[in-house]
Amino acid sequence: MPKSPKYLLIGSTEASSGKSATILGLSNQIRQNGLDIAYGKPLGKCLRESEGSLIEEDVEFITRSLNLSPNQVVPTLLALSETTLKQRLCGDDTTDYQQVLKNEYLQHNSGDLVLIEGSGNLSEGNLFDLSLMQVANTLDAKVLLVFRYKSLLSIEELLSTKQLIGERLIGVAINDVPASHLQAVENTMRPFLEQQGIPVLGVLPNNNLLRSITVRELVNQLNAQVLCRGDRLNLLVESLAIGAMNVNAAVKYFRKRQNMAVVTGGDRVEIQQAALETSTQCLILTGQLPPPSFILSRAEELEIPILSVDLDTLSTVEIIERAFGQVRVHEPIKVQCVEHLMTENFDINRLLSLMDLTPVTTLS
Repeated sequence: MPKSPKYLLIGSTEASSGKSATILGLSNQIRQNGLDIAYGKPLGKCLRESEGSLIEEDVEFITRSLNLSPNQVVPTLLALSETTLKQRLCGDDTTDYQQVLKNEYLQHNSGDLVLIEGSGNLSEGNLFDLSLMQVANTLDAKVLLVFRYKSLLSIEELLSTKQLIGERLIGVAINDVPASHLQAVENTMRPFLEQQGIPVLGVLPNNNLLRSITVRELVNQLNAQVLCRGDRLNLLVESLAIGAMNVNAAVKYFRKRQNMAVVTGGDRVEIQQAALETSTQCLILTGQLPPPSFILSRAEELEIPILSVDLDTLSTVEIIERAFGQVRVHEPIKVQCVEHLMTENFDINRLLSLMDLTPVTTLS
């Protein structure tokens, strides 16, 4: 008779905290210890239909990145949207999702550990009995909290979360910590949390590559027209620069930045020139004014896409900043980066010990 797997639910207090990235890095380390994994995300957000079944984008990406077989992936039960919420509120959807969860997840006998990706925050999915704690209680799962660091004040939110999750909280991974705060987190925050019975399993420094977005994503978010180098939309943008100053100030400003998207007016030709000669991944022109032909030629030569948007500068910047706040790990280079960060900064041996899992083999 096959042994039942253990269940680890990866949760967060807010969306875009790094759950998918943590799962990718964890999976890599767990496999290096000779253990088998399965993966599931009960509550989906970004779904599309394919051959009659729902495909969740994060699930699809993780399945592909980890090369999981179909029996290693547990299905997504529900797409969270305005439509599904209305159906539930109006009584059209009376499904017992806790029972469906038990049927799909507890009958799953593949792997030593089932990694479950939780909902966006602690309350999301509550209406369907699929919130973080409802899933944890139904599956008797331990919870690993991925927490995006903001300041030392984050301590209070972590203590409140511990009160809510209780004994199911196996530990936290504090994510996206700026270099200037690492010492305070290690020397002050970490010891205090440990004293409060909250194991700190990882402190992950912030990383520009992981926070980057593709030019293609900017095209989609801004509904932009691509004026040149549509073949270079996979370039990764790490920072945003606004070309609103005089050209001498702009040159100094641009030289201090790396892999930027520069937003400037279509009439600011001298700023466009300066941007093209620095570390620019794409030029975003506002006001729907086309650039002169020599700017287009130079951008073609340097392989820098130019986008045109029917928006003012402020609106453009707001959309881009929002996109940076919702970054996903959907590029292979980011997966490698995550695996490296987790290997360096996450205590997998302690996690396995807390989960009562014994490594089969440890690869050096």
